[in-house]
Amino acid sequence: MHAKQSALAPGAHKYQAVRAYLAGLVERELHVGDAIPSERALCERFGVSRMTVRQAVDALVGEGVLVREQGRGTFVAPQRMDFEMRLTTFGEEMRRRGMRPETRVLGMGTVPATADAADALGTEPGAPLHHLRRVRYADGSPMSIEQHWVSVDLVPGLLAAGPPPSMHDALRAVGLDPSWGEETLTAAEATDEEAALLELRGARAVLRATRRTFSADTPAMYSNACYRGDRYSVWVPLSAPAPALVPRLRDGDEELDQREAVGAALEDGRTG
Repeated sequence: MHAKQSALAPGAHKYQAVRAYLAGLVERELHVGDAIPSERALCERFGVSRMTVRQAVDALVGEGVLVREQGRGTFVAPQRMDFEMRLTTFGEEMRRRGMRPETRVLGMGTVPATADAADALGTEPGAPLHHLRRVRYADGSPMSIEQHWVSVDLVPGLLAAGPPPSMHDALRAVGLDPSWGEETLTAAEATDEEAALLELRGARAVLRATRRTFSADTPAMYSNACYRGDRYSVWVPLSAPAPALVPRLRDGDEELDQREAVGAALEDGRTG
């Protein structure tokens, strides 16, 4: 039996010692998918109740460090990706994190533009679009399902040689360098197909992203993606609001401005 832990600072809550111990195990000894010590073992080690142990474990589950699996136990969770707003590709992001990106193509071909795709790409509904759908993996684990649409008129031979490893590189090759974009994020529940493709167990929360990618003023690509909710968190930089360029009217100013405008109009009528 382990000696009771006694590294707490005076006044610190007991659950903090359990939490710190588990976080240290995850950082230095355990690997993704490893089980943490049982509640009983932790209670004995720290001389605390099961409620205290559960509070510590709950905190780490909430932070994405641990994951509970119904009927099995609590395990070290995979690393979460910060979903920062950058105009990059999945492959670029995974390589930046030291992970190996892989792709499984689910389908590709030419499809008629839906109303949403036509509006995003500045073309007519029914116009021919290149369409590519694939699952993206990092170190062998499924991370997202992506779909891309590009106007056939804009890039006629985009898929002639098969699915490009990078859609951004394929656009650059025809002089359409992705220079900026706009993206909308929503939280949702995975469909049965998405849950199977992403190997989701239990919770089926996903993050949906819809993006338009521009080359200068040209809408070059329309995309949507479904990301695993247990592997991503959104990171957004914030700054203090800038002063308004036009000061807002104070109470009573609007009425004063209206009276001055009426007076000016009457004066113009007398002198015109």
